[in-house]
Amino acid sequence: MEFTHFNEQGRAKMVDVTEKAITTRVAVARGEIHISSDALYAIKKGKVRKGDTLAVAQVAAVMAAKNTSSIIPMCHNIPLTSVDVSFEYTDYGIEVFAKVKCTAKTGVEMEALHAVSVACLTIYDMVKAIDKKMTINNIELVKKTGGSSGDFTK
Repeated sequence: MEFTHFNEQGRAKMVDVTEKAITTRVAVARGEIHISSDALYAIKKGKVRKGDTLAVAQVAAVMAAKNTSSIIPMCHNIPLTSVDVSFEYTDYGIEVFAKVKCTAKTGVEMEALHAVSVACLTIYDMVKAIDKKMTINNIELVKKTGGSSGDFTK
C-alpha cells in the first residue's frame, strides 16, 4: 500500500488533488452531548444566561465547517456550497447533525465532523454554569457521497 500523505522524506504532506475531478460531495456527521435535566430545561425554555444556546451553537458549527482547513493541518481549503446544522432533543440531552456540501476535488467529511464537534463544544460552553458533568459522545460520519472512494453510509 502506498501512503499518499507522506513525502519522499517520510514526512507528512497535504495530498495533491490537482488531477482529481471536480464532483459534488456531501457529508453528514452526528454527535451527542449528554447533559443534565436542569441544563436541558434551561436550553429549551431560553433560560441560559449566555443566550439562545442552539442558535449560537448553529452559527459556531457553520463557522467551524468553513474554517476546518485552518484547524486540521492536512485538510484542503475547499469552497463549501451548503452547511446545514440541526438539533434533536433526546432523553440524554441533544443530538447534533451537520450536513455539508461542496463541488470540489476533495470531500467534506472533516468539515461535517468539525461542525458537529464545535456545536457540541459551544453547547457545553453555553451551559457549563449549570452542568459541569456534560459529556460529548459518538461524533461520527453518518454518510458521504461523491468522490473516487465512492459512497458511504453507516
